[in-house]
Amino acid sequence: MMNNHRVNRHQLNSMANISAPVSLTSWLFGIAMTMVLAFGGGIETVRADAIESPVDLLERESNKVLKLLRDDRENLQNNPDKIYQIVDDYILPHLDDITMAKLALGKNWKMATNEQKRSFVNEFRNLLVRTYSKSLIEFRDQTIRYLPQNVPPTAKKASVKAEVIQPGGPAIPLSYSVRVKGDSWKVYDIQVDGVSLVTSYRGTFTQEVRKSGIDGLLQYLRDKNKDLNNRNLNDNGQSDSETAKVDSAI
Repeated sequence: MMNNHRVNRHQLNSMANISAPVSLTSWLFGIAMTMVLAFGGGIETVRADAIESPVDLLERESNKVLKLLRDDRENLQNNPDKIYQIVDDYILPHLDDITMAKLALGKNWKMATNEQKRSFVNEFRNLLVRTYSKSLIEFRDQTIRYLPQNVPPTAKKASVKAEVIQPGGPAIPLSYSVRVKGDSWKVYDIQVDGVSLVTSYRGTFTQEVRKSGIDGLLQYLRDKNKDLNNRNLNDNGQSDSETAKVDSAI
């Protein structure tokens, strides 16, 4: 269960230890991922140049999703695979996973071949979803408060600020980095208390590349994802459309 203490830097940076059980850090990023799900829920009918800002959209749609998690919590606890299917169906289409992968791999992205880039995008996407989705089931009495912000209708990037409100505890700041890609907003990073979800993995990935190259990092990720998959998670792999999307970006 989530405690009422402010999350510290050590807890946040420990997220790269992807064998760790669900923790405060995982819960926070899981909830942040839920906001991406909410963002996706209404984005199909809202173009980037529409009047509604990503802040208003996130706030309205996230309230719907959080209510669903509360109302259906017992069912999700008894059938955890349902949460992964929700994530696959609604979160993945609204992540800018290629930009996320570039940020996480850092300078090593330029060293990778196109095939290695395709594999890395796929494995990193699976890692994020499989690591943090399970913590959504633990959502209880916390709420998300969005901070007032003016996003110009012509903006191509924005940082949506919010806070996790804990009963009896301090608020924990969240920030969603979003950008216009195609004709819709996409999320490419999430920060909790100033620490990036994506770049927090960079140190671990750099170490693996230094030790055994890009192929060694890919094997490291496959092993981690296989371990998560063995915990009753359903890994659907990379579809043809996802492969084509990565091909066009690299």
